[in-house]
Amino acid sequence: MKITVVRPGELGESERAHWRALQKADPSLDNPFLSVEFAVAMDRLRDYVRVAVIDDGTGIVGFFPYERHSFGIGKPLGGFLTTCHGLISVPGLKVDVRALLRACRLTVYDFDHLVAGQPTFAAYESDVRPAPVMDFTEGFDAWLEQVKANSPKNLKTVRYKERKLGREQGELRFEYASADPEVLRVLLGWKSDQYRRTGRVDRFAQPWIVELIDLMHAERSADFSGVLTMLYAGETPVAGHFGLRTATTIVGWFPAYDIEYARYSPGIVHHLRMAEAAAEAGVQMVDMGKGGKEYKDWLKSGELYVSEGRVSRPSPAAAVHWMGRVPFNKARTIVLDRPSLYKAADRVLKGFGRVRSSIQQESSNSVVKEPTGAR
Repeated sequence: MKITVVRPGELGESERAHWRALQKADPSLDNPFLSVEFAVAMDRLRDYVRVAVIDDGTGIVGFFPYERHSFGIGKPLGGFLTTCHGLISVPGLKVDVRALLRACRLTVYDFDHLVAGQPTFAAYESDVRPAPVMDFTEGFDAWLEQVKANSPKNLKTVRYKERKLGREQGELRFEYASADPEVLRVLLGWKSDQYRRTGRVDRFAQPWIVELIDLMHAERSADFSGVLTMLYAGETPVAGHFGLRTATTIVGWFPAYDIEYARYSPGIVHHLRMAEAAAEAGVQMVDMGKGGKEYKDWLKSGELYVSEGRVSRPSPAAAVHWMGRVPFNKARTIVLDRPSLYKAADRVLKGFGRVRSSIQQESSNSVVKEPTGAR
């Protein structure tokens, strides 16, 4: 195997076309986070983005996008922002993983959303987890019947709240694939508020992430595009989502809603409307990503699988990385495996968010006023 490392932006059009062809040939790779367009966009914004081009002597058989950080620490492309990563290759390709790391100048590669079962990494998987999906291959109505079977009570309650929202706040309207940047700003504002309110780090406080979202929103092609959806009550936006799609799959990324309308469960109402619109647009699947949200179990009609693991070459940097990451990953797995612990952790974060918001509010209100007559 010949492995050549370049930046994604240096790939020629023939190489990009070959990447797309490899992705289309393997259903397990049908995820926009594995698309060449996402890799090129990341490369425009981050200096540490690379891709290994793998040639078996007859031609290119695979692409391995990754991030190379200090001390040769390797991370998946997009890291914490993404819900899928891996090797884009001909089916069944097995590369000597340590030779791959040497070529990429990596001491360690740590993954947590890898396409499960890829031969190159399978021996290094420490855990495999389901990612719930909304599957429309049998049509929207068939999917809705599965949702109803999952929980008739939940569907009945949401439909009641949907009618109540339209009756009390204005006729409901759903917009699919909005190109309006102002609508995107509304959604990101809600999401930032949610991050702060629930004690999470506000991802959009990093300008490059906002720029990445803008680049993705501007993408419009048959194989890859950003999809912005919004639910309106009258003329008022109440819930939305921004995700990425291939020709047939949308990946859930940034859902959010206006908390002024929380009593109507606008986020779930939006997801039902989004499912119908996506199916009509030719989407066969919405990948909701692994994670502990109860609504996913209710809306799912199938599952994909992603893996966690780590591969390394002997080095001091790899040893230090192991001490810093592996215990944390194990603790996170324990929490995710136990609903009671997950809910407790969520409550703690939300409490932290409330305290932080209160402190920030007090700080903004305690402005020292200049005495009357002073200059």
